[in-house]
Amino acid sequence: MTASVSGNVLPIGRTSAPSLAPIMALVGEGMNNVNAVIIDRMASRIPLIPELAGHLIAGGGKRLRPMLTLACADLVGYAGTRHYKLAAAVEFIHNATLLHDDVVDGSGLRRGRKTANFIWGNSASVLVGDFLFSRSFELMVEAESLKVLKILSNASAVIAEGEVNQLTAQRQVETSEEQYLDIIGAKTAALFAAACRISAVIADRDETEEKALDVYGRNLGIAFQLIDDAIDYESDGATMGKDAGDDFRDGKVTLPVILAYARGSEADRAFWKAAMAGSRVGDEDLAYATQQLRSTGAIADTLARARHYGQRAIDALGMFAGGRAKSALTEAVEFAIARAY
Repeated sequence: MTASVSGNVLPIGRTSAPSLAPIMALVGEGMNNVNAVIIDRMASRIPLIPELAGHLIAGGGKRLRPMLTLACADLVGYAGTRHYKLAAAVEFIHNATLLHDDVVDGSGLRRGRKTANFIWGNSASVLVGDFLFSRSFELMVEAESLKVLKILSNASAVIAEGEVNQLTAQRQVETSEEQYLDIIGAKTAALFAAACRISAVIADRDETEEKALDVYGRNLGIAFQLIDDAIDYESDGATMGKDAGDDFRDGKVTLPVILAYARGSEADRAFWKAAMAGSRVGDEDLAYATQQLRSTGAIADTLARARHYGQRAIDALGMFAGGRAKSALTEAVEFAIARAY
C-alpha cells in the first residue's frame, strides 16, 4: 500500500493502517517515568492548580511529543535518565500552550471534554498555564545542559510568536500560504523539532545528528498540523475531540481556506470573506464551504502537502541505522498522515 507524495512515493509497507502502537511499545516503560515526573511536578499547595492541570493532562492526549523525545533518545543510543525530565518539560510546555490557546479561541471542547477555561474560567486557565511553563523551566535547568535550555526556551518563545502571528491573521482571508506555513512552523512544528533534537544533545551526538532530528520533528509537526486543518472540515466530536468546522466558525484562516479563496470566483471570494468575518457560519454555510474546499482541490492539495512534509521527515532519518526506534519513528509519521483517510 502506498500514498502519493507530490509525484514521489511514501512507503507504508503494511496491509493494516499505521498506528502509534510501535512507538508506544518502544517507550512504554520510559513513559511511566515521565508520567511520574508530571504527577510530581503538578503538585502544589494550591488545590486548584493540580485539579485544573490534571483535567487537561488526563484528557486523553497521546503525549506524542514526549514519546518522540524518548524514541529519539533510543535512536541515538542514549542510556541515561535525563530525558525523562526533559520529556515532562516538553509535555508541560505543550499543555501550557493548550490552556492559553483555549482561552484565546474561546474553546469549550478539547479531545471530547469540556475545556479548563469553560469549567474554571479564563483567569484560572491562564495562570495555571503560566504555572506549567514555570515547572517546565525548572525541569530544563535540572537537565544541567545550557544547550538544552537554549533549545527549549527558544522553542517556547517561537511558539508564542507563532500564536501572536496567528492572532493577527485571524479572519484575514488574504493571508498568504507563506505566512500560514510560518505560523504553523512556529506554533506547532517548533516544539516537535525541539522535543526530538534535545535527545541528541544529551546523548552528546554531533551537530549532524542534532540537525537530522530537528528536521524530522519540524517536518512531522507541519504535516501533523496540515492534516488537522484538512480534517477539521470532515471530523466530528467523537473522532477528533472537536466538532467539524470549529476552525471555520472561529474564523481561522487555514491552508485549505487560503487555497480555496485563491482559486475561487469573485462570488466565492465574497463568501469566504463573509464567512471568515463571522457573518456566514451556519450549518448551510459550512456545507457550502466544505463543497468549495473539495471542488477547488484545496483539501486534496493540503493533504498532498502534508504527505510531502511527512516524506521529508522520514528522509531525515536516513542517516540513522535501522532498528526498532527508526521503524517506530517512521510509522509515527505515517500515522500522522493516515488520520485523514
